[in-house]
Amino acid sequence: MKQSNIVIIIYIVGIIIGAFFLDIWGAETSVKKGLIALGWTAIFLIAYFYSDREKNN
Repeated sequence: MKQSNIVIIIYIVGIIIGAFFLDIWGAETSVKKGLIALGWTAIFLIAYFYSDREKNN
């Protein structure tokens, strides 16, 4: 399995966990929860960039 696919699967699992357990998209969302989601997306983008970069070399 490609590294980029593994990164995408881990990201999707993290989004699902955030939706169900952290209630990120609930009506009572705080700044902390928003920053957690933003940080998770930033980590995903960095990991995806490096996994795609390694594939091209």
